[in-house]
Amino acid sequence: MRHQVSTAIGKGIQSVARLRGGGGSALPGLVIEKIDPEFVSRSLSALPYGVILVSGTNGKTTTTKMVVSLLESQGLRVFTNRTGSNFIRGVVAALLGEVDTRGRLAADVAVLELDEAHAVQFIKRVTPHYSLFLNVMRDQLDRFGEIDHTADLLHTVARATTDSVVINRDDPRLAATQFRDDISARISTYGVSDELMAQFPSDDSMRGNSTKADVIVVREDDVELQRVNGASISLAYAEKSHEVMMKLKGVYNMQNAAGAVALTRAVLGEKLDEAAMLSALAQVTPAFGRGEEIIINGTTCELVLVKNPAGFRLSLMSFDAQDHATMIAINDDYADGRDMSWLWDVDFDSLTAVAMVSGIRGFDMALRLQYDNVPVDAVETDLATALNHFLSAHTSDSKRIFCTYTAMLAIRKLLRQYGKVDQVL
Repeated sequence: MRHQVSTAIGKGIQSVARLRGGGGSALPGLVIEKIDPEFVSRSLSALPYGVILVSGTNGKTTTTKMVVSLLESQGLRVFTNRTGSNFIRGVVAALLGEVDTRGRLAADVAVLELDEAHAVQFIKRVTPHYSLFLNVMRDQLDRFGEIDHTADLLHTVARATTDSVVINRDDPRLAATQFRDDISARISTYGVSDELMAQFPSDDSMRGNSTKADVIVVREDDVELQRVNGASISLAYAEKSHEVMMKLKGVYNMQNAAGAVALTRAVLGEKLDEAAMLSALAQVTPAFGRGEEIIINGTTCELVLVKNPAGFRLSLMSFDAQDHATMIAINDDYADGRDMSWLWDVDFDSLTAVAMVSGIRGFDMALRLQYDNVPVDAVETDLATALNHFLSAHTSDSKRIFCTYTAMLAIRKLLRQYGKVDQVL
């Protein structure tokens, strides 16, 4: 009875929030967390394949989308927190949108993106069957502290996982012996070939530290990204190579694709339909704001989320700046991380010019570009004014906007005035 009452209250709040123009992803979750802390555990307790957690510093949202698509290709009904709201309240809000009026969830498996700190809180309520760990990078020091602490958070999640833990064997902290030693679940791995290692720097290598991942004995359950040639990639596992033509852009997404495949193989085992899995992988499109393309007056406007040095560096490397008008929007709200000093760890030499810099920390960003001799046409801290000027000045050009998380959410909302933007609930 309590579950039905909580469901009714949550759905009611969610409906009101959406009518008032919000996405309904924060307030309902906060309320239900307060009045019914066991709502999530009850909702997810009966799933045949259990709960899958995806965590790490970079790539959670798009990798989660890949995993969902791959599992759906196997005929599974998948519940996920598709908004990218990776706090527990985001999971609650997503559940409220999927359960029926009695609070029942029609799904076989849950695939949940959670940030490292909230994943530790989540496992106190729900035991994960599978976990996928992508990387450990320096990110939001004001929230997480140094990266060894972040690795400890993920280790806590790994120890609680019952069936299989999938780790990036190229990340020095995830591959470390002390991370792997006391995990009771089976460990599967993924990584990149030696030839590609330079394209995927760890946090240590970005600072000239020679720390490398411990050597992991590669077994049959390993998935390796062997080659990247534009949108074409080669994935190797079970002693065979598989060519996939991807719709996703960005070299980091190709590495994450290997992780998604490794996880899918761990979940399905001998039941895996390999052809269906690879076909589904080829069709995955960017998650919202993560290389998402929005058509405005016949030209493309691309949104690229950036939130730490490694992610920004890989984004600049992945997207050619020569044929795009560029805007950068930097906010420092809580969800972005308040400490923006990480911008000084990014090399911006690949940018020939930036048409507009905006956001709360727009002038900080403009100063950083000045030190790399990157010309900036205009600085406007108000996002609405800046976006209007940027779009008006470049009506015939393809456009790309690098933005922090809250800036991305605001810009997506503003772009509805100029073109079709998918609503993400």
